[in-house]
This record gives sequence, C-alpha cells and structure tokens, in this order.
Amino acid sequence: MALDVTPEGEREVLGLWIAANEGAKFWLSIMNNLKNRGLEDILIAVVDGLKGFPDAINAAYPDTTVQTCIVHLVRHSLNFCSWKDRKEVAKSLKHIYRAVDDETAAKALDAFEEEWGRKYPSIAPSWRRAWQEVIPFFAFPPDVRKIIYTTNAIESLNRVIRKTTKTRGSFPTDDAATKLIYLAIRNFEKKGRCVREWVAARNQFAILYPERFNR
Repeated sequence: MALDVTPEGEREVLGLWIAANEGAKFWLSIMNNLKNRGLEDILIAVVDGLKGFPDAINAAYPDTTVQTCIVHLVRHSLNFCSWKDRKEVAKSLKHIYRAVDDETAAKALDAFEEEWGRKYPSIAPSWRRAWQEVIPFFAFPPDVRKIIYTTNAIESLNRVIRKTTKTRGSFPTDDAATKLIYLAIRNFEKKGRCVREWVAARNQFAILYPERFNR
C-alpha cells in the first residue's frame, strides 16, 4: 500500500498492490503506476528499509527526498541485542536520531559504536548503510520530524487490515482478499484522515519547497 499526506494534511491511500515477491522491479512498477495515474510530485517519501525501494522512488521522482523509518531502524537494531541490554541500547540510539543536526548525529553514531560495537558489531554498520536515508529529517525542526521520521501511519492501517482479515483462514483469490482489504481501507480513511500538528509542518514545507508545495 501507498499512503500519502496531502498539502492540506489529510491522509489518503493511493493504491493497493498484491504480488508474490518484493524487489526493485516491483517497487518501480508501483511508482510508475502512481505517476501514470497522475501523481505529479512527492516531496518526502518515508520507507521502511525495503531493498531497492529508494532507488525505485528516485527513478520515477528524481527530486523526492527519501527518508528511512527511524522506528524500523531502531527495531532492527534491537533485534541484535539480548533482552537485558535492549533498554540501554535503545537509550544510546536516541542520541543519534534526536541530534540537532546530521554532523552531531554522525558523532553520536561514532560514540554508539565505541560503546556497543564490540558487543553488538552489526548495529552501527546497519545505520551507516542507511545513512543517506537517515539524515534528511535533520533539516527539519522537531514538529516536522515527528511526522516524517516514522511509517507509523501505515502501520496503523496495517493493524486495521489484520483485524479485518484475521478471521478468514484463507482467500480463494487475490480479488477476494483485495475487496476485503479495500473495505478496511475505507473504514480507516473515515476515522484517521487528518495529521496532528500539521500547521507547523505545512508552514515549513511551504518555505522549503515554495515552487512544489503550493502549485
């Protein structure tokens, strides 16, 4: 699914696709489908670390800033930790994504690696591999960061869909599943359209993207 936030601060689902496998070609077909249907521009795309997705987005929309979901990156990091260390590791990671700017964040990542790198050597490299998609949101103030640092909105939608489909053991066809998911999406859109604290974000976007935001 692709979920967007309009310039007016309303969420809407742009599309639903079902496929056997995910990959760069699949993501590119989705982006081209959106473009062919009239989606002219995307200012910021928030993704959850899916391989090939950022490249597919920029192939269709070269001016789009791709931001990785920080929440997913933190969860991925904690998967490497023992339960007794998770709280402290999560606390140390906050110094990275709550930094005032990307330079401070890079220093915090170095400090994290120095503190935890020997015990959990996979965490810091995973952040470095995603670094170009980690740092874009540092250009924004806290009010805007809260909106673009996570894919929680689509996670909420996924919970609604799981609640709708969990009573069905299986579906005879993809169309049967699509119809039920579509009804769940309609229900979600009725209840959760507006983004909280959108005014602050809208004012920032209007200044940062004057030609693209207001057209």
